[in-house]
Amino acid sequence: MGNILCQKDVSPAPGSRKGVEKRNTVLKKVRSLMEERRRRFSTAQQINPDTLKVIKKAANRLESIADTKEEPDNKEQVYERKHSIQQTVTSKLGSLALFKDEDEDDISTAGGGASFISAYTTPGPKERATCAKKKANLGVMFGVYLPTIQHILGVTMFIRLFWVVGVAGVWHTMLLLFLCCTCTLLTCISLSAVATNGVVEGGGAYFMISRNLGAEFGSAVGILFYLANTVATSMYLVGGVEVFLLYIYPSLTIGGEEVHSDTGMLGMMSNNYRIYGTLLLLIECVIVALGVRFVQLLAPVSLLCVILSIMACFAGGIEKAITYNGQHVCMLEDHLLSSRVLNIPHHEDIANICDYCKKGDHIADEFCEGNATTEVCQTYTGGNLRCVNAFPGFNSLILTQNMDSVYLQAGQAILRERVADKAREVYQDVTTSFFLLLAIYFPAVTGIMTGANMSGDLKDPQRSIPSGTVAATLTTSFIYVALAILFGASIIGPVLRDKNGKSLDGSLVVASLSWPSPWVVIVGSFLSTFGAALQCLCSAPRLLQSIAKDNVIPMLSPFARVTKNNEPFLGLLITTFIAELAILLGAVDAIAEVLDFFFLMCYAFVNLICALHSLMGAPNWRPRFKYYHWSLSLAGAFLCFFIMFASCWYYALIACALTGTIYKYVEWKGAKQEWGDGLRGLALTTAQYSLMKVEDKDPHPKNWRPQLLILVDGKYSKEMIDLRSLNLLNLAGQLKAGKGLAITVAFVRCPATRGMHAENRKKAEEIKERVQQDMTQARLRGFGKALLYTETQIEGAVSALYQSIGIGGLRPNTVFLNFPRMGENQDQHTEQMIFAEQLCCGAQNDNCMVVVKGITDFPRPNDRLRGYLDIWWIVQDGGILMLIAYLLQQHKVWKGCKMRVYVISQTEEQNEEIKHALQRHIYMLRIDANVFIVNMIDPDSVDDDAVQKTLNMEQRTRTLLKGVWTFGIAVRRTTGYSLVYRSFSSDIRHVPFDSSRRAESNGTTLQARRCLWAEI
Repeated sequence: MGNILCQKDVSPAPGSRKGVEKRNTVLKKVRSLMEERRRRFSTAQQINPDTLKVIKKAANRLESIADTKEEPDNKEQVYERKHSIQQTVTSKLGSLALFKDEDEDDISTAGGGASFISAYTTPGPKERATCAKKKANLGVMFGVYLPTIQHILGVTMFIRLFWVVGVAGVWHTMLLLFLCCTCTLLTCISLSAVATNGVVEGGGAYFMISRNLGAEFGSAVGILFYLANTVATSMYLVGGVEVFLLYIYPSLTIGGEEVHSDTGMLGMMSNNYRIYGTLLLLIECVIVALGVRFVQLLAPVSLLCVILSIMACFAGGIEKAITYNGQHVCMLEDHLLSSRVLNIPHHEDIANICDYCKKGDHIADEFCEGNATTEVCQTYTGGNLRCVNAFPGFNSLILTQNMDSVYLQAGQAILRERVADKAREVYQDVTTSFFLLLAIYFPAVTGIMTGANMSGDLKDPQRSIPSGTVAATLTTSFIYVALAILFGASIIGPVLRDKNGKSLDGSLVVASLSWPSPWVVIVGSFLSTFGAALQCLCSAPRLLQSIAKDNVIPMLSPFARVTKNNEPFLGLLITTFIAELAILLGAVDAIAEVLDFFFLMCYAFVNLICALHSLMGAPNWRPRFKYYHWSLSLAGAFLCFFIMFASCWYYALIACALTGTIYKYVEWKGAKQEWGDGLRGLALTTAQYSLMKVEDKDPHPKNWRPQLLILVDGKYSKEMIDLRSLNLLNLAGQLKAGKGLAITVAFVRCPATRGMHAENRKKAEEIKERVQQDMTQARLRGFGKALLYTETQIEGAVSALYQSIGIGGLRPNTVFLNFPRMGENQDQHTEQMIFAEQLCCGAQNDNCMVVVKGITDFPRPNDRLRGYLDIWWIVQDGGILMLIAYLLQQHKVWKGCKMRVYVISQTEEQNEEIKHALQRHIYMLRIDANVFIVNMIDPDSVDDDAVQKTLNMEQRTRTLLKGVWTFGIAVRRTTGYSLVYRSFSSDIRHVPFDSSRRAESNGTTLQARRCLWAEI
């Protein structure tokens, strides 16, 4: 290949004298090739100048590298030494690529380490493709600032802010706005840091969260953000219906204007909201299905209407303070009367209300006849009926009167007084509190993600998103505070608490304040709701498509498809259906309470992302936005959760439960994605901190637990299943009730030739993947590894494994391995040699050795056993057999089994003494087990040939294994007990037990013995 520095270029034949000259031109050749093909070195692949000098010396003056104190005998020896050293160096470097093409992104090719660093710091092909797309080149003003303001300033500002001021008072309203605006401002700061730390693609907040917190949290919060946009559509539509039926065309109300106050869950007005809201939703669904062009055209119109409406409110406050011609209302003492009881003719303007707010027959009939009670009549006859200017304009006295809060119960009109006369007075339709108002108004400050969602159309997202989003948040916060003060200083308290304008003949309170005409606010608020609903209904299906396109939630895969016009039609249908379910709630306030938690959960995770990366100090955390701090992000996350639980704790729990459910579903069923998320970095940082706290020495006996190293054969393939290895993993998995470490290592034999290295690594990766799959099948949580070795590296590979496995105080102390197969072929001989090395190295490393023999049948994780766990206590083993049996008993497979301990006794006289001592020992260990004594047969009855054969076998064992002793354990099903002593040969010596004990043996036996392995 043209980009490979081959060995023949730098290492000619030893006999070639011209080779020295050829070596001197190697660097020139490489440099000319680079210039000719216009290639470049990546930053990570550049060679240090000192390294170049060393290479040059290796080519021309090898004496400077081969430091020797002895003077060579002749020039031929000097040349041979030069060539030998150079050949050794180039044989190591001969297959490394010095440079590569700019569009080459495969980090698994030659030069993998440098390529990895390059890929770590350079945008990949997907990011480059995104950047290469044609952009709209929008700036800060039209790309972020104005769209964000349009999304934040909505109908809630016109139909609920004045009511919040009237109920909560100016002081509490300022506190409420401070909480809401501080929450969004802190989230904006965190959002700016996250959004400027790389390329933000389609999906906005979902993309940022998923690429920073992982697929699980990203999908969970992405679904919540999608639901937030969907439910926001419903809230805007129901708010628009409220404006339309109450203030534009009241005559279209089904049931007449008399049902306007019937706003309960099953009330007639709520049914009007459901019916008209559904009709508007279907109209908007058709518009969005036709394309986004019309939606984009409505955006500036909607924003213009909102700005004009706000200006009209301030103008009205100033105008009424000057002219004193504000709208009046009729009050009986401190009770605000509905304009309906005044019997004002329909053709009469409400501005003339004072002409009818007088005691007379037309009012007396309402209070003292019909269904009126005596108490109501007395209140009227003895009370002061007066006409009051409800809109005096900017007035310090009115502001002072409205400073305090007036939280009322449902059906109450005045604080600390009786239930209101609902037929004649203005009353509250809900029980109010500070946190209820907080939940109702918080949706008015959402919409800060608009700039991040438009990153693909921005000329400079790194500059536009932070400045535009923060500026829009500060601007809207100032507008809200100014409007709250305006309403508190320009409108009297009772009228501020008149949510539906019943004292104003059904007029919108804010519209009555505005100048030059109330229709400026009414029409502007309605158009703003219609445009905002279109925006949400247009963006929600695209967000769902982004989630489905990532393929992390299999059940959402159908929603990744789009039409030929690139419209997510299926996503639009499901979004419309969910929005309809929210409309059925039947009230803006009820929908707003649900909407809060979706947005707050999303904002909380954006803050957590920024705090997480800031605290970890990850190398790739380099946001261009510098005005952030982890403490601000944590404060923002805390504030989000505080508002959630303070507003409605059970809704908050439902939102958290929904997030957790989606998280676990993606973790269980979702496709695995590697996005370089921050949770992996957090896990690594936490693990490092924990390991540093654990001392690197043997633990106290109280803290000892099996840390397993499972050694399996490397003869794996995707088609072949090794039952011995799989059952060994099942055994290890069922011992993990101790919650210890588990590392499975598969030994992979490979040829010694260097040209096979890439193929060997590929084979090792396949085996490692299969080991991890088998561990998952056995429900064994741990790590799977593949160890490459050659025929001559068995001893070194095993020794290096035992010495280097683990880290710090977390290292294996118990080794699990299979008994080798007996035979004379090469594979079986290699298996026996590896087994012998594993035993020897394990003993030298002071590991507990667990040897499993004949484990072709073992319970699976779904099995449930009944019977006994039998322990054959033949030698003093430090309690490991008892611990293994106890840990097995903790697993659900063995939970139904009882434990029995069998002890071998030489004579019957010792039976009671041994049994009593062992029972006491087991009692001290806090383990429930029955003890049985088994007597050995008379040694004199054993045949002399068997004794001699056993002695010979022991002698050979000592010679071959140099006196290494180890513990072994065999697990097998049996119908009769016998103690098996077996060497590598086929010789078996059966030691029969007392026949009285055989009838009791009907369970699974754990046979443990101290073994001498021989005849290898």
